[in-house]
Amino acid sequence: MALRLFNTLAREKQDFVPLKDGHVGIYACGPTVYDNIHVGNARPLVVFDVLVRLLRQQYPSVTYVRNITDVDDKINQRAADRAISIDQLCEETIERFHADAEALYVKAPDVEPRATHHIAEMIAMIEALIAKGHAYEAEGHVLFAIGTMDDYGKLSNRTLEMMRAGARVEVAPYKRDAGDFVLWKPSDDNAPGWDSPWGRGRPGWHIECSAMSAVYLDKEFDIHAGGLDLIFPHHENEIAQSCCAHGTKAMAHYWVHNGYVTVDGEKMSKSLGNFTTVRDALEKHRGEAVRYALLNAHYRAPLDYSDGSVTEAKQALDRLYRAAGDVSAAEVADADFLAALSDDLNTPLALSVLHRLAKQANQGDRAAAASLRASANLLGLLTQDEASWVRGEAQEGALSDDEIDGLIEERQKARAARDFARADEIRDTLSAAGIALLDGADGTSWERQS
Repeated sequence: MALRLFNTLAREKQDFVPLKDGHVGIYACGPTVYDNIHVGNARPLVVFDVLVRLLRQQYPSVTYVRNITDVDDKINQRAADRAISIDQLCEETIERFHADAEALYVKAPDVEPRATHHIAEMIAMIEALIAKGHAYEAEGHVLFAIGTMDDYGKLSNRTLEMMRAGARVEVAPYKRDAGDFVLWKPSDDNAPGWDSPWGRGRPGWHIECSAMSAVYLDKEFDIHAGGLDLIFPHHENEIAQSCCAHGTKAMAHYWVHNGYVTVDGEKMSKSLGNFTTVRDALEKHRGEAVRYALLNAHYRAPLDYSDGSVTEAKQALDRLYRAAGDVSAAEVADADFLAALSDDLNTPLALSVLHRLAKQANQGDRAAAASLRASANLLGLLTQDEASWVRGEAQEGALSDDEIDGLIEERQKARAARDFARADEIRDTLSAAGIALLDGADGTSWERQS
């Protein structure tokens, strides 16, 4: 089934055809590790995880690269504010990032390069840009000269005049053009720095991804993914650096961008203070429910996040788990489900197919239940058996499964001894801990209410 993706560069949906037969290379911009990620940052993690799962289902070989930005002025400032080393801040933040991603059932990329491990490649690329007349040195800085690239602005569909008038760049006296952007900048004694032909300094943000993608995916590759806010200037500048340094007409052949997560219609962001960190979300909700909520709108559309939307997602997952029961996944996903996902990752339509399969499974169709599990797995859903889902995920500090089972056993003994006061006390204790008891003919089962 042909995969179609909306290519930001072409401004239309196109059939996806990889550069190399049977192999796909995909690069996604990862986190800048100065703080915990919020739900808006998590959306591309989940969306592009689904894309990679689909690509692996259709192609024998996929290389997924998602970088970590560990050199940035925000990192320097946060480390200073906390009076810790930059290395300590980065290591702590990366560890929490990995835990958050895992909690959302996001699979690790094949390669996760760190910017600080590829400074030599960045310097080499900057030297190539200078040698070809696309960059210049000024007061310890090296800048890319946007006027040297004829089609600069082709991704964001902006003219040079538009970018000069409104580009989000610092206008400095050493720039030849207001739109020229930094490839390298000097570092003082308090900032991280590396020796270079232009003195001790550090790279600009844009050059990092250009260098790392070339190392692991080549000068041209298939898909570059990221958030809508990265189109300009970040991805526009990546294209300029890469094409001019390598002498190619393209960097990535397909550019895929996800829309914003909003809160009451306004973009979720740290600057506005309207964000929910993934850590905070996971204190209230199960990771799989947060993931479902992030897939509940088309990836290119805005997605409004609230606790209510995740609660509804959990209820939807309850229905899917009950329908799937203990049936094993089929070998292949449902055809209608695959058609929905293959049409530019139409996850809302794909989710509706899951619920149609669930309805059939509830009517006794075990083949539909098996297809439901196989299809949901492509979305990173229905990752557990039904019993595990019902019991739920124990949060840090919560009662463990063994502790709950022990209290239930004690309650059963109290009831047998007609000590109903103690039995009720145990039920109340479990209820206060968010544990619901379900008494039935076969005994007592339980589930977490989260």
